[in-house]
Amino acid sequence: MSVFADTSALYALLVRSEPRHSAASAAFTALLQANRPIWTTSFVVVETVALLQHRIGLLAARDFDEALLPTIKVFWVDEDLYRRGTERLWREDRRQLSLVDCVSFEFMKAKDLDTAFAIDPHFAEAGFDLVPRLG
Repeated sequence: MSVFADTSALYALLVRSEPRHSAASAAFTALLQANRPIWTTSFVVVETVALLQHRIGLLAARDFDEALLPTIKVFWVDEDLYRRGTERLWREDRRQLSLVDCVSFEFMKAKDLDTAFAIDPHFAEAGFDLVPRLG
């Protein structure tokens, strides 16, 4: 069964100083060992690269792109998915919920994915199981 990867866990996986780094690393390793396909969207890729570049540096962003990203299947967001994401964002009407998250939720719904490699509690609030578990 496939899993969706969010920026929150990808960042924790890549940045050793992050509090959830060990949990993210163990969870990601377990997903790979179980041969569970890992999906993400192009929006998450852009968000992750931008976050790594801004907080850590360009080399970290490049490492993500060249070393980690090849292990993940990327769905390139099209207009339809973007529109479904924006509709959800307006419907949810929550300032702290991002467009990237709403597009992710809509992608997961469309692909019948129930598990997210994520640390962001918005995924749990949206009804998805998290790996690693929060807490």
